[in-house]
Amino acid sequence: MGSMSIWHWVIVLVVVMLVFGTKKISNMGSDLGKAVKGFKDGVKGEEDKANPNASTTQPTQQVADKSTIDVETREKTRH
Repeated sequence: MGSMSIWHWVIVLVVVMLVFGTKKISNMGSDLGKAVKGFKDGVKGEEDKANPNASTTQPTQQVADKSTIDVETREKTRH
């Protein structure tokens, strides 16, 4: 009687769905997701401010894979 079985949680979920409705629960989930994303962006911004020497930008020159052959192409001319 002290532990909650799966059936207890199913009944609680059904009651919550009946009280709030699926649309309101969906909106709350969306708002919660936006809040978490905003929090993560805020934490990332604070880390960038704390470590200004760290560069997060990509280098301008890309390094090719060792198995890739870099060639130059020319347009075909008709004679």
